[in-house]
Amino acid sequence: MSKRGASPPPGGAIIKRARSGSPSPNTQIAISSSNNEREQGLIRTIKRTSSLEAPIISLSGSHSSEIMSCRFDPTGQNIAACSADRSVSLWRTYSPNTNYGLIANLHKAPILDLQWSLASQVLYTVSADQTLSVTDLTTGQRVRKLHAHRGIINSLDRTLAGGAGVELVVTGADDGTVRVWEGGDEGPKNPVSVFELGCPVTSVCWSADGASIYAGALDNEIHVIDFRKNQEVYTLMGHTDTPTSLALSPNGHYLLSPSFSSQTIIHDVRPFSPSPNRIHRVLMGAPAGFESTLLRGAWSKDDDGRRVGVGGADRTVCIWEVESGKVLYKLPGHKGTVTAVDFHPKEPIVVTGSKDATMLLGEIEPTIGM
Repeated sequence: MSKRGASPPPGGAIIKRARSGSPSPNTQIAISSSNNEREQGLIRTIKRTSSLEAPIISLSGSHSSEIMSCRFDPTGQNIAACSADRSVSLWRTYSPNTNYGLIANLHKAPILDLQWSLASQVLYTVSADQTLSVTDLTTGQRVRKLHAHRGIINSLDRTLAGGAGVELVVTGADDGTVRVWEGGDEGPKNPVSVFELGCPVTSVCWSADGASIYAGALDNEIHVIDFRKNQEVYTLMGHTDTPTSLALSPNGHYLLSPSFSSQTIIHDVRPFSPSPNRIHRVLMGAPAGFESTLLRGAWSKDDDGRRVGVGGADRTVCIWEVESGKVLYKLPGHKGTVTAVDFHPKEPIVVTGSKDATMLLGEIEPTIGM
């Protein structure tokens, strides 16, 4: 009579032996009824699309109030987030996802937007205290503070101007002006130029060549300003309520603008547009809610702008395919309005910031045909 086999392990776990040539452990998830790690035997394989440690990572614990904006740096190795608690947190994108910096008390009021410099190791921030700050990221110290406007500064953007390599920063504020400043850790205290729009400015964005500025305002229009001629050239219509943010596509041809009407419009900003009203797509699916939050959208960069993402008051992130206008994802996970979205410059990774004071970092499927 043959010998009886070993008794099954306690805890009621199902054990499934991994086959030879099985996928690497970082693509596997253990599913088990037991709390003992050794007995987590049932393994489900998932296809990983990025170099992140896990498919979804929560970045929390650094802020005590809502996150207003979060962005990857140009290399994609780091993330910066600014909050209504007047601080900026710095995180590593890849494992270990440490919060390696928290710059507190940069401003005297909530920090509403930030941008990584394209030319040096500095970070630009704007705040409700009407100032623009430049922070050296190697030391964590503020190197410049500009009393930029006479109202709450809602938005900023930066560009490298011409062959000289001078970085220019544009800011838009509630005082109805758009102002351009010389960037970097040193520079004059006065703006390079000032444009009067006559109503509060909610969002600003540079064109790809740095010759034009797009400014979304309370009059529901996006004003296109020729920076060299110092005058408004035309306006982009179509919104029935205030645009909340502006983002230029990686190829510089299209402009993404969510609005308080829960309608997200992609305008064609090429010199010769085939459409008379310049509206390329109208996207629905990201509700703006009643809080009048400036929701910040973004373009995917790993596939040259085939997808766009905008957060919503339904606590999800909506990602569309630009060409078809189809909703590809409604990503849940946050416990409050999703205020900011950004895409990784090289991989299909999304970072989102929310009113619940946390960020979520997650991977999505790469675009088919890439």
